[in-house]
Amino acid sequence: MQTIPRCENGFTNDWLGWSYAEFVEKALPQMQRWARGEDLPAGFVPESFYFLWDGEQIVGHCRIRHRLTPALAEGAGHFGYFIGRAFRGRGYATEALRLLLDIARDLVPEEEFFLRVNKDNPASLRVMLRNGAYIHHEDDARFYVRIPKNK
Repeated sequence: MQTIPRCENGFTNDWLGWSYAEFVEKALPQMQRWARGEDLPAGFVPESFYFLWDGEQIVGHCRIRHRLTPALAEGAGHFGYFIGRAFRGRGYATEALRLLLDIARDLVPEEEFFLRVNKDNPASLRVMLRNGAYIHHEDDARFYVRIPKNK
């Protein structure tokens, strides 16, 4: 978590600067509570957190929001993923999203998965397209992407 900026391309890291002990003592239990839908901040939905490992090394951090609110449907959608800078361009993000989709098929009630990507992040758009996405619509800054649940 120390290599993930506080906010990059819409992916947020509330734990930047925390020690390992603080992370284990406070952040991990919070992640578990939020996945169960407990102690959620106002407007939040249950959210599961995952770490992408390669051997002994964490290469990425991912999230699944269990359902959409109107704000999430028009915004960030179901998924967030971050791959560490040193590991980008090696297929980790494509694999991370594939794994998230497999998990989310049994978790998410909507018939399509909603995602959003900044237009200045074409690599992430390619990750989504490789995983069966299509561009649903766009605005000046972002593409709003959908992936059919049955893919």
